[in-house]
Amino acid sequence: MAGNWKMYKTPAETRAFFEAFRPLVAGAKHCEIVICPPFPDLAAAVEGASGANIQVGAQNLYWAKEGAFTGEVSGPMIHATGATHVIIGHSERRQFFGETDETVLKKTVAALEAGLSPIVCVGELLEHRESGKTEAVLCGQCGKGITGLDPQQFAKIVIAYEPVWAIGTGKTATPEIAADAHRIIRREMRARYGNEAARNLRILYGGSVKPDNAKTLMAQEEINGVLVGGASLDAASFAKIVNYLS
Repeated sequence: MAGNWKMYKTPAETRAFFEAFRPLVAGAKHCEIVICPPFPDLAAAVEGASGANIQVGAQNLYWAKEGAFTGEVSGPMIHATGATHVIIGHSERRQFFGETDETVLKKTVAALEAGLSPIVCVGELLEHRESGKTEAVLCGQCGKGITGLDPQQFAKIVIAYEPVWAIGTGKTATPEIAADAHRIIRREMRARYGNEAARNLRILYGGSVKPDNAKTLMAQEEINGVLVGGASLDAASFAKIVNYLS
C-alpha cells in the first residue's frame, strides 16, 4: 500500500502526519506500507517512520550517480536518507517533464544499483482507451521500459498500473477494468521472464483510490496493492485504505 504525496507537505507537516498515522496502522501485518513524499521531506519521513512498519520512498531520481545535473537527485543520495523505494515513470513525469520508456528503464537500473526498490508506472491515456489501444500502449511501455531488465533486476521491481484518465479526476477504473490491465501486464512479463517471475510480480493499481473503493479493488486477484495519490495525504484516510480488510 503505497502513498504518493506529489508536491504537497513541508517537513513540519510530514512529522505531524507520521505522528497521527503510525498508531493507526501499527497492527497492519498484511501488507507493506510505503510513503513517497517530496525530496525535502524525505529526512523527516524517515525519522517519522523509524521503528514502525512503514517504509519511505522518493518520487523520482536521475540515472547518474553524481555530476553537473542542476536540480537532479541521484539514487545514492536518496538511499543515504534512509529511503528504500522510488517511484519511476509516473504519468505526470511523462506528461510534464518529457520522460519516456527509455528514460524509465535507465532510471530503474540506476535505482536498483543504488539499492532502492523501484515502483515503475505504466498506463494509458483516455484517448488510448476510447480508441481500443490500451493493450498496445501497455505492451509498448512494458517492452521498452521494463523488459530490458535482466531476470535478477526484474525480481526486485514493483509495477504500478495507473490509467492516466483516472489520476486526480475522480474517475476510477472499475475493479474489472483494472484487473484486465493487470492481466495484460502480467502476460507480457510471463512471456519475457517466465511463469514464476510473473506470478511473484506485484502489480499495484493507482488512480483515484479512496477508502470507499480500496476493498473492492483489492478483492481482485490480479491487484496486489494500490498506489494512492490525494487520499494518502490525510492520515486517517490513508490508514483506512491500508486497513481495508477491517
